[in-house]
Amino acid sequence: MRVSHPNDAYETVHRQFGWHVPEHFNIAEVCCTRWARSKVHQKSTAIVAHHPSPGVSESWSFGDLQSAANRLSHELRQLGVQKGDRVAIVMPQRFETAVSYIAVLQMGAVAMPLSMLFGPDALAFRVSDSGASIALCDEASAPVLSDLRKDCEGLKKVCEVPKLLSQATALHKDAVKFKAEKTHADDPAVLIYTSGTTGNPKGALIPHRAMIGNLTGFLCSQNWFGFEALKTAENALSPSHQLPLGSDAIFWSPADWAWTGGLMDALLPALYFGRPIVAFKGRFSPETAFEILDHHAISHSFLFPTALKAMMKAQAQPRERYKLVLKGLMSAGEAVGDAVFAYCRDELGVVVNEMFGQTEINYVVGNCHIFWPPKPGSMGKGYPGHQVAVIDELGELCKAGEPGEVAVNRYDRHGHLDPVFFLGYWKNPKASQEKFTGNWCRTGDVAIQDQDGYLWYQGRTDDMFKAAGYRIGPGEIENCLIKHPAVVNAAVVPKPDPDRGALVKAYVVMSPEYLSQRVLAKNAKIFDQKVIQDLQLHVRGLLAPYEYPKEIEFIDQLPMTTTGKVQRRFLRLEEERRATLRRQL
Repeated sequence: MRVSHPNDAYETVHRQFGWHVPEHFNIAEVCCTRWARSKVHQKSTAIVAHHPSPGVSESWSFGDLQSAANRLSHELRQLGVQKGDRVAIVMPQRFETAVSYIAVLQMGAVAMPLSMLFGPDALAFRVSDSGASIALCDEASAPVLSDLRKDCEGLKKVCEVPKLLSQATALHKDAVKFKAEKTHADDPAVLIYTSGTTGNPKGALIPHRAMIGNLTGFLCSQNWFGFEALKTAENALSPSHQLPLGSDAIFWSPADWAWTGGLMDALLPALYFGRPIVAFKGRFSPETAFEILDHHAISHSFLFPTALKAMMKAQAQPRERYKLVLKGLMSAGEAVGDAVFAYCRDELGVVVNEMFGQTEINYVVGNCHIFWPPKPGSMGKGYPGHQVAVIDELGELCKAGEPGEVAVNRYDRHGHLDPVFFLGYWKNPKASQEKFTGNWCRTGDVAIQDQDGYLWYQGRTDDMFKAAGYRIGPGEIENCLIKHPAVVNAAVVPKPDPDRGALVKAYVVMSPEYLSQRVLAKNAKIFDQKVIQDLQLHVRGLLAPYEYPKEIEFIDQLPMTTTGKVQRRFLRLEEERRATLRRQL
């Protein structure tokens, strides 16, 4: 029997909500242009740069953002960029990164975010596969991208945006106008590559309308983002609705703007609602996080459980040292857990709302403690406008308590198309088709739904896993390891870890050449350790730092199927068995 709760308005919120998706829609228009042309909003702050030096601050208005975007759009048009062209964006959190997204999107081109953490191999594959002819970067990423041009024939131009904008400003001191492309809501806007369990990453093509689909989750997880006067999500989501003044929301998240979490869950929705977001391009640390929360009076944030754990260990009672005014906090990537949940509530002064989603169908499940009570450790329930269920292999609904795959229906509970869905995988119709069973889009994540409708994460249906909040695809790491002369074959699995959820571990079959050297070595253990260090450096140099295997174990042969596929499941089970034994000791 369902347990009632005094502040549980879940059914009321869902019943009142309905989607409004116009025929023509552009993310740049609703996130910047409409504010820039408004005399009331054009001088409102859009981006704030955080500087470690006390007293140093820099900010830009929506008018500044639009003006810079117009200049960049003109430059890109001169370089031949047209509607539908892919443009790579490789920059950290900074003003010029936001400018790049607005400039590309208002042209009707497709923005392709790429992390600064990617090594040359990871960058080269994505640039080549997407057919991107232009890469936008800053002074830090320019050398790496310039080197890629010899391997990526389609990459015609690498543009340092800060330098380009300063030159364009010098040439055009007056405001530059740009006629934006009139895009349909279904037109592609963003191409984000997701790691796969086998082979190379797949590019998820995201339409402009997905911005609308994300907003119910954003509003709910951020406790209405300071717009308490908007009584229903329906009012807040109308693209033409001029939001009321009075919200004091200021947003910050360490999530990289090159990832779905940073771009679609932080930067763009904050700008959509006409509120400022703080940009910090340095490395995350608990001390810096508290300084940003304090200095900028951050009211709303998205922090991974790993970050919250680090903050909890660094400052048990942070409000004794910092002034915290958090009103909304979302967390995703792994379960928050009871200890962190209590820390957020008691020490940060805010109830954390856990969220679940993926690049293809983002921001679909979660909590909103002002409308329905969160259960610590639960993924939450489907956000307004999203019909979420747990299904079996045939696509049938599972009973409460039965494990199944989390899936999202193309239609909401009122029978209207849900705008959150991706268009498909780039140049991969087979994978796009396999993502669906009828109208159900499968997430690949297994969960149990309780009697109250809350989802409880159980694991992956495939071999994907998350380590320290990052989604890890073993295929790309294995491919990288195999390129090293010491490796014949490799399998990557998660090793359970109490702090990070999991560590990246690789099982490696050593090549005959290196096995011969090992026999001749004076000390086999020292030889093995040297090879392990070489392999770790090899992966770190070619992929992202968080992808390199923290632990490598040599094995005579990998468990294989009769058709020659690696059975990672057996290795994963072995790691879980060992973890159980460690806990028992």
